[in-house]
Amino acid sequence: MRVFAALYEKDIEFDFVPVDMRAGEHKKEPIISLNPFGQIPAFEDGDLKLFESRAITQYIAHEYFDKGTQLVIRDSKKMAILSVWTEVEGQKFDPAASKLTWELGIKPLLGMPTDSAVVEEYEAKLAAVLDVYEARLAQSKYLGGDSFTLADLHHLPTIHYLIGTQSKKLFESRPHVSAWVANITARPAWNKVIAMRS
Repeated sequence: MRVFAALYEKDIEFDFVPVDMRAGEHKKEPIISLNPFGQIPAFEDGDLKLFESRAITQYIAHEYFDKGTQLVIRDSKKMAILSVWTEVEGQKFDPAASKLTWELGIKPLLGMPTDSAVVEEYEAKLAAVLDVYEARLAQSKYLGGDSFTLADLHHLPTIHYLIGTQSKKLFESRPHVSAWVANITARPAWNKVIAMRS
């Protein structure tokens, strides 16, 4: 979903190749030669082959800098700030948010019971991160600065899942975070990603 969001933000035409994960296609050729861990996404641009969604979005943002939404910044100091918040997403936000997504979003779909102790533990961890976000977003419209960048885009998949669960309260109870979530989830590029799922 991150990669699709970046492609749509940059207004880049692409070929989407569906992979039937239930049939294990992600563990077979040609996917295994693109992603040696047998996971998705896998990405090709000419002779370049990439995996890991955040690496792919970085490439898209830099390679196609002059197209569509500017997801990175050329000014080195502003880019350093953007990079801090991109790292925060991967190192602080995503571990808690992904665990909650698993417990509250994925396990119920698989008929597995949700572990309420795990949910309580990771909601507390995510709340602490969102407290920092609330302070940041009181100073800046977006995490990386005054414009939408990869620092914001990378949050979209887990936020999408979590706002459909009890963890939605963690976002809604913080006014600046709530406004930011409303803003980034209403982007036309993100709506195209969501429409792909139907």
